[in-house]
Amino acid sequence: MRGFSLIELMVACAIIAILAAIAIPSYAYYLRQSRRSDAEATLMDIAQREQQYLLDQRVYATNTTTLSTTIPVDVSSYYTVTINAPAVTPPVFTVTATPIAGSVQGSDYTLTLDNTGVRSPAAAW
Repeated sequence: MRGFSLIELMVACAIIAILAAIAIPSYAYYLRQSRRSDAEATLMDIAQREQQYLLDQRVYATNTTTLSTTIPVDVSSYYTVTINAPAVTPPVFTVTATPIAGSVQGSDYTLTLDNTGVRSPAAAW
């Protein structure tokens, strides 16, 4: 009589279920953090391009096309990235990454970065 009893199979299934209950939320949390890091890197890249554009044109660009860049697909799938550069003196800009509602990042922070390097919310950076 070789094989496994029903009790042994049920215990093995219970152990697998407990491990999955711990691992899946943790994995989802790390994926959310990774996507946020991608958005932060994109905001930093846009800010750097804005500073270079300011040196060349004496104003900040109002969109990514003017900066000769695009938002990566792994960021644009989860965040809407906007640039706010009003025509004021001295020139200022704010880049914002807003999580897309209904996506897995929908409950994440709205990230902002301005021309002085201020990042908000500070807890998310």
